[in-house]
Order: sequence, then C-alpha cells, then structure tokens
Amino acid sequence: MANINLNSRKDVPSLTSKLRGDIVSAPAVIRNASGINLYGKRIKSIIYTMDVAVIANCNADAVLAVYPWTPNTKILEAISTVSNVPILAGIGGGLTKGLRSATIGFFAEESGAQAVVLNAPTTIDTITGVGKVVDVPIIYTVVNQSVDLHERINAGVKAFNIAGGKDTAKLVKWVREEIQDYAPNFPIIASGGKTTEQIQQTIDAGANAITFTAYGVTEATFQKKMELYRQQNNHEQ
Repeated sequence: MANINLNSRKDVPSLTSKLRGDIVSAPAVIRNASGINLYGKRIKSIIYTMDVAVIANCNADAVLAVYPWTPNTKILEAISTVSNVPILAGIGGGLTKGLRSATIGFFAEESGAQAVVLNAPTTIDTITGVGKVVDVPIIYTVVNQSVDLHERINAGVKAFNIAGGKDTAKLVKWVREEIQDYAPNFPIIASGGKTTEQIQQTIDAGANAITFTAYGVTEATFQKKMELYRQQNNHEQ
C-alpha cells in the first residue's frame, strides 16, 4: 500500500471558469483569523462595499453593507438580490435612530440580512429598541475608547465592529482587554488596513474577522479589460 502524504491535504485545489476568473479576492492573510460562526457559517473575510457588481463577483465570506446616508430598504433589497453570502446591514445609529432604526432593522431581517450594524453614536435606548424587534445579532461600531463596552453588551450587542483608522489594531487590543473577564471570546470584527502587515497586526490584537474595502475595483478591472481589448483589436488589424 502506498504511503499517503498527509501534508498534501493542506493544498487546496481551485475551481474557476473563464467568465469568472476576475473575482475580487480577499487578502490571503485574513485566513489567519479565527473567524466568527454566524448561524453555522464561519466568517473571516468581510467585504465593505455597496457596489453590487463587486458583491456579485467576490470571494468574501460576508458583506458589510453600511453607507453614510439614511438606510434605505430598497438598497438592501438590491444587495440581497446579488449576494451569495451573509449580509451585515447598517441600520443607522447617528441621525437615524430610535424607532426608525428598529423599523429598518426589522425590514433588514425580513430582506435576508443575517446581522444588523449600528454606528458609534447609537444610544442605549436605540440598541434595546432594535433588540426588541430583530432576532439577528446586533453589531455595534466602536471608533474610540470613550465608550462603555459592558453597558452595550448588557443592552444586547452581540459583536463589536472596530473602526479606528490607523489605530484600529490598538483599539482592538483595548477592547479585547476591557471585556476579556466580562465576556471572554466576544466576537470582534475590525478593519484590516491597506497592507498584509497591518491586517496581521489587527488579527494578532484580537480581531476574529477582518473587513476589507474594494474602492475603485470595478473601474480598475474594466479599465484593464478595455486595454486588453484594444491590444487584441490592434493585432487583428
């Protein structure tokens, strides 16, 4: 009987096609994260975009659908139509709050969102109000160290989304230390940064899942293809 090389099982074969060869790929280093189990599906990479073309052509484990305007259920419906992965839907927390956030949260869940995301200014009343009408997890966005984390966990927050800009890794470390005794292994999502090193630092600081952006990727991919088409056309002449 031939010897089996167990190490070879770690090499993952790939399946793709000619028409879907240009998918938007998550940074490979994100696979080093532990991930978060969301309804039985392990989430490590989360793409932060509202571009439905990107959402339909990416390999991220989930979509972070938040944007700087009042949440609109029709926008969420459009994303739900094209997404093949769980959607973490923004439902306000700043200007949009209270009953309006709760109502949008209800419609988000009905539209297929598997979690709702509240922004940093969200009050405790809004968190508890949303918790009364949605069954999906509530994710709260942390942007600095001025927030009472325990109070928000008690109000119904099930995960933190850390968005600290260049200081995200430091903020993740602070959050993890603050809640370690109170809520060990509490789910933390965080923005990874622009480089492999920054993403790894965020993971090492305690983030379970990483968000990454896709700014301009549709335009860049289209520009690349058009240049290829022009070159092919020149050869044919």
